[in-house]
Amino acid sequence: MKLQKITKKEKQRHYEDACGIAHALDLVGERWALLVMRELLFGPKRFSDLRESLPGISANVLTQRLEGLESAGLLMKRKLPPPAASQVYELTDWGYESEPVIRSMGRWAARSPAHDPTLPVSAVSIMLSMRTMFDPARARSVDARIGFRFGDETFIGRLVDEKLDLQRGTTDGADVTFITTPRHMAAALYAGMPLSLMIDKKMMQIEGNRKIAEIYVTLFPLPEKFKLPAKV
Repeated sequence: MKLQKITKKEKQRHYEDACGIAHALDLVGERWALLVMRELLFGPKRFSDLRESLPGISANVLTQRLEGLESAGLLMKRKLPPPAASQVYELTDWGYESEPVIRSMGRWAARSPAHDPTLPVSAVSIMLSMRTMFDPARARSVDARIGFRFGDETFIGRLVDEKLDLQRGTTDGADVTFITTPRHMAAALYAGMPLSLMIDKKMMQIEGNRKIAEIYVTLFPLPEKFKLPAKV
């Protein structure tokens, strides 16, 4: 007789606390839940795309997180019309309201002395970090369309009037396009790696206006690290 593999459903835990923070953790406090939501902030994704963006998650756990977030009203499933005809997951309007919270957490955590910006990062994560760390004062008089190609994933940004709008989309019409990996993009933005060096080492290609590219990577200063108290 062929044995059937049974997936044990994880028991939902609750804090039994009326505080809004406690209830927020009831909703998204399970491991991977917030990262699943992060990956959907730039639009819907298929199950396989989510797994690719979160390489440390198992199919079992991802299924459980998607079910939990759906039952909480934070995301929903829908089927794309032909010819794609595949199922995708997307945030509800309420789910999208989590973005300012997620961005604030990211900025806060970046002050940790233990934060390592050289670790792997997804395409959505690096784009969200740009939304988070953008400094309008550094973008005065810059008017440009910025494209990003991370393998099959493409994004387009509009920089005008000291505002930056980043969305998933084609790079058509961009004044400059960065062709690289999310990890190498992070090195340019946050580790100060010169673009000329990255191009020489074939870590990045730049199509279009190189001067705009040089300015763009300076617009995202990291917050100052917290200084740990001296040990007595």
